[in-house]
Amino acid sequence: MHLKAGGALLLAMMLGQARATEASHATASQRMPDSYAQTAKLIDLGDGRHLNLRCSGSGPQTVLLEAGAVADSSTWFKVQPLLAAHARVCAYDRAGFGFSSEGPMPRDLDADVSDLHALIQRAGLSTPLVMVGHSLGSNIVRQYASRYPADVGAMVLLDPPAQDIGRFAPAWQKDEDTLSVQRFAFLRHCEAAAEKHELTSTHKELSQCLGGPDPHASAKLNAVNLALMSKPAYWHTVLSVLQANVEVFKQPVSKQETHGSIPLIVLSAANTYADALPRDRKGLEEARAHTQAQIVATSSRGTLVHVPDSSHDIQIDQPDAAVKAVRQALGMTQRAAK
Repeated sequence: MHLKAGGALLLAMMLGQARATEASHATASQRMPDSYAQTAKLIDLGDGRHLNLRCSGSGPQTVLLEAGAVADSSTWFKVQPLLAAHARVCAYDRAGFGFSSEGPMPRDLDADVSDLHALIQRAGLSTPLVMVGHSLGSNIVRQYASRYPADVGAMVLLDPPAQDIGRFAPAWQKDEDTLSVQRFAFLRHCEAAAEKHELTSTHKELSQCLGGPDPHASAKLNAVNLALMSKPAYWHTVLSVLQANVEVFKQPVSKQETHGSIPLIVLSAANTYADALPRDRKGLEEARAHTQAQIVATSSRGTLVHVPDSSHDIQIDQPDAAVKAVRQALGMTQRAAK
């Protein structure tokens, strides 16, 4: 939550980036498959851009996995194979991340929802989908459901981030506004270095942009990730996402947001703010609890589930909890279809 953290770790703590595993308690022995070191299926969006789509499993229902702000499809490496035994499961790299093309700016919720709609249509994914979103991915899923309700059969949201934090933790928000100036300066420094192809150098300060190797990944996969994160497109996208997020999370959940009777399950992590200053933790917890309660209330079939022993990255720390919730959602949509 503070600028003293290294670049990749800082982004992980703020935005749910599973690659920077220092923030996700990387103690499990499960390794990320080397299949993530290459593209799966590039879906042509029709404007010269492609999004990388990874699908597995089979069945009449399809689950769509939406990653956190600066994460890609690899964040689901534990969850996707478990779900593939029960349904068709697809994860993808949003524009500018992983193996997907850079998208037009700004990279805000509208841009992400438009890309997702094009992806679903171009890839021929079977709707209605059970949509699963982690962190910022939960905001993308909610906005998608508001815009295209017929495409969504159910939603599972993993630890939706707190909104309107300044109302509950004004001291934290004041510090955050100050740190934000330094953070953007740091990110622009990384962006400039990427444009000069200098991020893979041994320069001590520039090495903070990329962080250390992911202990979940092999040397081969770490090398591919390093190359992908060294591209200017990655840093253009990270900067735009962060800038858009400032406004997204300063606002409360809209009173106009409603999802009718769509099954909606919110998973709330126990230790999201474990590293926050004691001065701030209570307010941050209250802001998140209020946000998640508001989200649950947007559906007459909304449910809140507390997940013990988990950081913000539930999909990494407690994949079984995520799978259980998705299977519950699948069951609810099956019964509704009969």
